[in-house]
Amino acid sequence: MALALSQDILDALTDVQMPRLEAEPGALETLTVGEHTMPVYRAQAVVIGSGAAGLRAAVEMKRRGLDVTIISQSAWGGTSACSGSDKQTLHTANTKDQGDDFQDMAKSIRAGGAMDEDTAYIEAVGSIRAMASLQYLGLPLPQDDLGGTLRYQTDHDEVGRATSCGPRTSRLMVKVLAEEAIRLGIPFYNHTTAIKVLESDGHVCGVLAMRPKQMDDANPLGLAVYTCDKLVIAAGGPGELYRDSVFPNGCFGTLGFALEAGLELTNITESQFGIGTRREGFPWNLSGTYVQVIPHIYSVDEEGVEHHFLADYYRTTQEMASNVFRKGYQWPFHASRMLNFQSSLVDLAIFREGEKGRKVYMDFNRNPLPIPGDLDFGVDRLDDDVSTYLKTAGADHDLPIDRLKHMNPLAIELYKRYKVDITKDPLEFAVNNQHMNGGIAVDTWGRTNVPGIYAVGEASGTHGATRPGGSALNAGQVFGTRVAEHAAANTAMVSNETDMAKAVLHAVEDFNSAASEDVALSIKSVRDEVQARMSDHAGILCTPTAVSTALGDARKLNAKIRKYGIATSRKNETVRAVQWQQMALASEAVLTALDEYISAGGGSRGARAICDPNGDSLPESVRGLLHDLRFRAERDEDKGEQITVRLTGDSFVIGRRANRPFDESAKSFFERDWPAWLTGAIFK
Repeated sequence: MALALSQDILDALTDVQMPRLEAEPGALETLTVGEHTMPVYRAQAVVIGSGAAGLRAAVEMKRRGLDVTIISQSAWGGTSACSGSDKQTLHTANTKDQGDDFQDMAKSIRAGGAMDEDTAYIEAVGSIRAMASLQYLGLPLPQDDLGGTLRYQTDHDEVGRATSCGPRTSRLMVKVLAEEAIRLGIPFYNHTTAIKVLESDGHVCGVLAMRPKQMDDANPLGLAVYTCDKLVIAAGGPGELYRDSVFPNGCFGTLGFALEAGLELTNITESQFGIGTRREGFPWNLSGTYVQVIPHIYSVDEEGVEHHFLADYYRTTQEMASNVFRKGYQWPFHASRMLNFQSSLVDLAIFREGEKGRKVYMDFNRNPLPIPGDLDFGVDRLDDDVSTYLKTAGADHDLPIDRLKHMNPLAIELYKRYKVDITKDPLEFAVNNQHMNGGIAVDTWGRTNVPGIYAVGEASGTHGATRPGGSALNAGQVFGTRVAEHAAANTAMVSNETDMAKAVLHAVEDFNSAASEDVALSIKSVRDEVQARMSDHAGILCTPTAVSTALGDARKLNAKIRKYGIATSRKNETVRAVQWQQMALASEAVLTALDEYISAGGGSRGARAICDPNGDSLPESVRGLLHDLRFRAERDEDKGEQITVRLTGDSFVIGRRANRPFDESAKSFFERDWPAWLTGAIFK
């Protein structure tokens, strides 16, 4: 019997209406540089981005008395508001079933390596406060009749620290935080794209932005200046970096923007890839119950012939079906799970079907076809962990669609909103890029290497090589709060008007030299080249030669951009030209770091298999050993450090640093440690 939920309940958790923004405050002054007379907006702090992490930082700074302004390329248009999965996860301490030791939780968060130990502990201990404050704002996290938060197991999580409001969890987070920001009267400037950091004597003094709706004869490019002494970068990850992507369209992130500002990046070798529907239709991750109900997965070639391609990889129907199920909580591709007929063999098989030019589908109205010569599929013939889960959930229905209706009807409703009815039609999907685990390097307060600049959310590089599912949402809330605490404790103004004006002049000069209307390079050609190179050579399967060649080609592209610029046929394309210039730069940075990692002998971890004929790990399928996929295993020593990247002139400087440690034996003592809190010494 399917779970009985009224349409009102389904609608409320699926059609999450975002609040209407208040009118933007006007500029009280202007600044003229060359042919540009631009408005100037003043604040103590500016937040770039309107996702869950940026809104948290803005709300917490306002609550602490800071004059803060939010600028956003597209309000409610980023990954927090538009992306998700079947029951999108918020990862927090498990206080319901067994209690939690924050040190144990920190170990789980950093278990994948390349993550600072102190950061992991901060995320663990801060998770209770983050969740409670979201509940206070109205986030409808599910509870049992005694008030305990309902939990489940997710990626890289054996304890069960995941909770969810359903597929729109992060959108609901954005909604309640946005409503609080509006209630607090925080100015919000929409359709505003940050393009250059303004600095004075090595300290941030503002940001130059573009606002196409303010273009006029006196300001032909719609430039605007936002002065501040605290700048929070929270504009998400580089979703446009890959052709095969589950990011919403237009998610550029700020890696190139940060590199041009002299910010150090870390761990940009680390991303997440997994199955999902592409952004050409409705981009969504197909984790959780979408695969736990075990639909039939097949491909269709150019002649329209169906292929039961998973039968070329798994030995038995039970093994195949059980590993399709495990994609629910082992969603990201992981090289080691290609071994011994584990769940990432599913990703590999899907990826290779795509390379053949075939389209891949999951059909919720059919159970998996059997492996030839083996028994038919049956819910009573599954591995013990799979069988136990389905029985506990009461999902022993005959067909996948009925199991899905019982376990998670919201997963069906969501696609209906985008004219896809999975109760009737198969769902096309692929292996896509989903998340950047690296980003801007920050310390325990979210500070970057440039004084006054902070980074939070996916823009920051705090997540390590792998992470428990949903821990990114928690990290953004925890560090959004810590950034606000630090910024409020350090409010001294450091810039002056003369320095600010000089910084604007230099930024506009650089900007004008980069923009051109009569060159060979077009926005489309740069986009197609960058995305194809990253998807084809820096996806889940990498080889040393292909990465090295891709890096050389990326360098050539950026040399052309520096020499000729990117063409624009009309003024309102200029912001896109700047974004693709910065994205090309980010692509070269990622390939530089990846080439360094592979050249130094780095092995397969997180998102990528480093394929090498001399590798020590060899996947196999039912048809035999997959010699072309022999890969290097991850080295333990690589888990203890991070690769850093910084732009100097036109070249990248690569470095390595050890993960910051955390002393698990250290004990706090109230009377001894309280003065550091009272005096603000903890912020130093």
